[in-house]
Amino acid sequence: MADPKGFMTTPRQDWPRRPAGERVRDWDEVYVPGALLPIISEQADRCMDCGVPFCHEACPLGNLIPEWNDLVSREDWRAASDRLHATNNFPEFTGRLCPAPCEAGCVLAINQPAVTIKNVEVAIADRAWADGLTPPRPPDRLSGRTVAVIGSGPTGLAAAQQLTRAGHTVAVYEKDDRIGGLMRYGIPEFKMEKRHLEHRIEQMRAEGTKFRTSTTIGRDVMADDLRTRYDAVVIATGATEWRELHVPGRELTGIQQAMEYLPLANRVCEGDLERSPMSAAGKHVVIVGGGDTGADCLGTAIREGAASVTQLDIYAQPGAERGEDTDPWPTYPKIYRLSAAHEEARDLGTAPAADADARLFAASTLRFTGDESGHVRALHLIEVDEKRRPVEGTARALPADLVLLALGFSGPDRDDGLIEQLGLALEPRGTIARDADFATNVPGVFAAGDAARGQSLIVWAIAEGRAVAAAVDRALTGSSRLPAPIGPYDRPMSV
Repeated sequence: MADPKGFMTTPRQDWPRRPAGERVRDWDEVYVPGALLPIISEQADRCMDCGVPFCHEACPLGNLIPEWNDLVSREDWRAASDRLHATNNFPEFTGRLCPAPCEAGCVLAINQPAVTIKNVEVAIADRAWADGLTPPRPPDRLSGRTVAVIGSGPTGLAAAQQLTRAGHTVAVYEKDDRIGGLMRYGIPEFKMEKRHLEHRIEQMRAEGTKFRTSTTIGRDVMADDLRTRYDAVVIATGATEWRELHVPGRELTGIQQAMEYLPLANRVCEGDLERSPMSAAGKHVVIVGGGDTGADCLGTAIREGAASVTQLDIYAQPGAERGEDTDPWPTYPKIYRLSAAHEEARDLGTAPAADADARLFAASTLRFTGDESGHVRALHLIEVDEKRRPVEGTARALPADLVLLALGFSGPDRDDGLIEQLGLALEPRGTIARDADFATNVPGVFAAGDAARGQSLIVWAIAEGRAVAAAVDRALTGSSRLPAPIGPYDRPMSV
């Protein structure tokens, strides 16, 4: 604890964002380049070095937050990087994409703004790359065992890196043409530039991990063939089965799933396309769904030059402060938050139908109507109460040339045949069933991440990858020294 009074003398200061009018003209990350390091040591000084650091419990990775806060306050970047990477394979991802449940669990957050844990984390990660503090760590010797990992999202990559470093020969299979899963084609460039992903992929290649892209297990390679070729198989395909909206008019053209829309914008950034075939340019856009994926669609549509963008959230607008009964500390509270995309919508006035930040709260979609060619032209909605019952007299219509459905995901995609070919047992909600050791009902096949847990946060995905790696290592060798931060049945803290 470098400054025992830091939390009393230093106010919270977040990484500043570029002006909205500037950043929507490009796809670069929204933050001011170079503006974090000058403030981060003082921000790390705000950590109280609690006797019982609840931030540990709030983060499924078990990050050693007080330790690396103290090291950053002393500007010991090498030691800080070592402590951070001891529990997290990809802090440059989580530092940009995680909603920071650790900050909700910060003891200081009981009555003050929390420590900027997420900003400290990303500062360490970026400084580590800049200073060459993250060299490849290939194993000293190989075990002679082979593992196939299906899926290259955060769970698959974390499992692959851990197993490679343990000495196993690991191949990662990805159905898309590039490694990264939803981090590659689902997360917009303005939230995380893909150069950060490329750094890790290069590191993993240097450590010995093999990557097989454009390969769908169940179609290009049969699942049984994969089982025959490898000693163990880890399924980390994510929860990509999107939820549908069953209302009249859904068959009209111009109504797309968010994960049909977002990858095209990312491919434009990758240089694969000059212009997205689903571009929002000049269109009235309505996004159905109030979560992070909806916000990603919002920021993307703004950058594409939409005529207007409105986001519908079926829940009532939350308050600015956590409820002591509904969201007590240290749980993650449902409060009003202003993402970068919502800030842009507010400052640029992109949603005339909404009050401020493009969101219409407590709004339920009734139906769609279209023109004579069968293209959507309007979304009809109604306000609902806290029990989602329609409020009489509140029905209205929004102009809509493009509707994006961002309603979340229910489980792994079953179209590729992987689940059926292996004969995997499923939970009632559609996720892959597994036991306390992450093992499925099929010998030698393990399941981790959203495919088994259900839709979750990136920190849970990485924690699952690390934990399943330990389980696989133990199954192959009889014991394991790999860390297992969570079990398959662990869940976030809640009331």
